[in-house]
Amino acid sequence: MPKLFAEVFKEVKKKHFQPIYLLHGDEPYFIDKVVDFIEENALSAADKGFNQYIIYGKDHTVPSIMSYAKRFPMMSEKQVVIVKEAQSIQGIEQKDMQAVLEGYAKNPLASTILVLASKDSVDERKAWVKAIDQSGTVMTSKKMYDNKIPDWVIEHCHESGVKISPKAVQMLVENVGNDLKRLASEIDKIVINLKIDEEINAAVVERFVGISKEYNYFEFQKALIQRDVLKANQIVQFFASNPKDNPLPPMILLMYNFFSKVLLAHTHSDKTDKGLASFLGINPFFAKDYVQTIRNYNLPKVIQIIHDIKQIELQAKGIESSSSSDGDKLKELTFRILH
Repeated sequence: MPKLFAEVFKEVKKKHFQPIYLLHGDEPYFIDKVVDFIEENALSAADKGFNQYIIYGKDHTVPSIMSYAKRFPMMSEKQVVIVKEAQSIQGIEQKDMQAVLEGYAKNPLASTILVLASKDSVDERKAWVKAIDQSGTVMTSKKMYDNKIPDWVIEHCHESGVKISPKAVQMLVENVGNDLKRLASEIDKIVINLKIDEEINAAVVERFVGISKEYNYFEFQKALIQRDVLKANQIVQFFASNPKDNPLPPMILLMYNFFSKVLLAHTHSDKTDKGLASFLGINPFFAKDYVQTIRNYNLPKVIQIIHDIKQIELQAKGIESSSSSDGDKLKELTFRILH
């Protein structure tokens, strides 16, 4: 049975290594995490020189990879063969080459740890994949749903031994996006610079992630929630003047996601902080934003806002014609939302 990251990483951290791994899927962060751990910890520093091979799929055929896997280690109990970008192995789609892989997977060399790391999803019904699953480990690395990313940020911080405030979580997710590798990098950069027992709060994120204290998406959304016309227009003007640092497409997506949840909040009978947090599946800290928004924007207005966001999105993608700049599009959308 294919496994998910948490189970596989728990096993390798205990140094319970399998003779063969297939790590595949559309979320590279989890694949890289397992590969990096095996690369760094499966062998001692002294053994790595003669017994660890890091190769790339595009440079090899299945038989050449098998020649690495079937070698015996030199003066060591184990050898490690890591095949990165395994989706590009020459001939990997051919049935005869898959049969070679299947044959090895059915009887892998006990002294070899062979890792096939594919950044594409593999058909787990294939015979060679099932053979790996029987004698080793198949890990499916799936993209994380956007609503799960804040919890992942909190967990990553916890693993790093630091606390993070809800506002800081939101600022990281909204300004960095859903790229887990980049999020982890930003968090790790912050952790290195923290003082002992210091929490990651909004000010810390602003300082180390390079987010403007006054002009960022978090403050823009806050201005929209409060219907603060002056503040919202000041921020939009800043965004328009700095388009490279504030691209329109991710901003449209964030606005669409937020107002879509506001639309759902309007339909729910329990409009308290606790009721909306449970209904929307969000941290209770953020529920007050939705409570305030449904007070300031009635249901017909929210429906109109979502329509306007979709229209601007189509213009940004070039599906609907528009000669205006991205900055002007955002100004127009902001005007429609606030008026």
